[in-house]
Amino acid sequence: MDTLLLSRIQFGANISFHILFPTITIALGWVLLFFKLRFQATGDGKWMEAYRFWVKVFALTFAMGVVSGITMSFQFGTNWPGFMETVGNIAGPLLAYEVMTAFFLEAVFLGIMLFGVSRVPPWLHTLATFLVAFGTTMSAFWILVLNSWMHTPQGYELRDGVVYATNWFEIIFNPSLPYRFFHVLLASGLTASFLLAGLSAFRWLRGDRSGGMRAAMKTGVTVAAFLIPVQIFVGDQHGLNTLEHQPAKVAAMEGHWDGEESPVPLILFAMPNEETRENDFAIKIPYVGSLILTHSLDGKIPGLNDFVTEEGEVLHPPVAKVFWSFRIMVATGMAMLVMSWAAMWFMRKGRGLEGLPRPMFYGFVAMGFSGWIATLAGWYTTEIGRQPWLVDGVLKTADAVADVPAGMVLSTLIAYLAIYAALIFCYISVLTYLANKAAKGDGGGLLEPRGAGAATVRAVAPAE
Repeated sequence: MDTLLLSRIQFGANISFHILFPTITIALGWVLLFFKLRFQATGDGKWMEAYRFWVKVFALTFAMGVVSGITMSFQFGTNWPGFMETVGNIAGPLLAYEVMTAFFLEAVFLGIMLFGVSRVPPWLHTLATFLVAFGTTMSAFWILVLNSWMHTPQGYELRDGVVYATNWFEIIFNPSLPYRFFHVLLASGLTASFLLAGLSAFRWLRGDRSGGMRAAMKTGVTVAAFLIPVQIFVGDQHGLNTLEHQPAKVAAMEGHWDGEESPVPLILFAMPNEETRENDFAIKIPYVGSLILTHSLDGKIPGLNDFVTEEGEVLHPPVAKVFWSFRIMVATGMAMLVMSWAAMWFMRKGRGLEGLPRPMFYGFVAMGFSGWIATLAGWYTTEIGRQPWLVDGVLKTADAVADVPAGMVLSTLIAYLAIYAALIFCYISVLTYLANKAAKGDGGGLLEPRGAGAATVRAVAPAE
């Protein structure tokens, strides 16, 4: 493996680890605000009990996201200097906007949110919770502005091989931003919802029947059941936008080689073969591909063979990786749909969590981190699907990599992977510890109220 491939793997490993945590905190911040507002509106202690448990999860996850994000940013200089040399005039300001409008906001009010529940007036604590949630969303916005611009660049000009901004409005509101932004926000909502349901189901199986656990699990299931059909619709619109601006990516997602084929079948299963440039063992449904991709029964889409130059240069992404990543994302989404809708039906029929069959609680525990699987699969689909471009049509990945020995990249990659494996184990272990403590009626000590007002906070969070 050469420096280019190892650098791609290393950056992929870093961003895969990092993205796990923002995809929880973006939505979880708004869930915490919902818990707080429900407590203020009803005076029911179960909402504050839920808030107190899940703010611990938020604090741990937020810390992991910040640390991993800082590590990832260093690689722009160590592994990919050509990126900033070419598009730094665009990327630099966008990353600075994220720090100034989002990170500072989170940093200022996070302490009040985590430790101020018994120390500041309720309205101020609620405001701090809102501003932290808003800050996480703004952070996602600016990062996705840059990422979307890399997929659908506009508002720039090239001078001597360097990109300069000509229209910041076009740069920020580039063609793929709206679809990508809402797709990611909905993915975060689903990730947080299934984590809520999964940890709450774990507590239920440990004998916890507290009001806070019930409130969190019902919230997770209800939000998931509502968001998944919305995500399917937004994903469809995102696909249409991708077909317009990045047809090679869609061709790889569908395993579609021949651009002259019409109508296009939907390929459920296949083994894409890039040597023979065809699919082995394909299982197809006629017409459905055209219907999904073009909303027409006889629509055509470009094929992968359309993206090979006369000189033999391949300008489409690795097919098998994109093809299977996309199917893993869709399959996980379908499992979320079935699980959340079935749980809603059982709860409605049985009037609450008692109506859920016991195997469903095990199912929610198993799917507690299913949002991570869908998010990573979707991320791999869109990012690998951009290859061989780093900035579509502007900068190729091979032209941005650093000229360093492959052995050096390999050694740091191994170190990263070892550390990340240990941190993921520790993270899940701490969540399990917190859930076990909560199931036993013990808050676990983390972020527990102290001093004046602590007794009041505990008193309004009875075990039901």
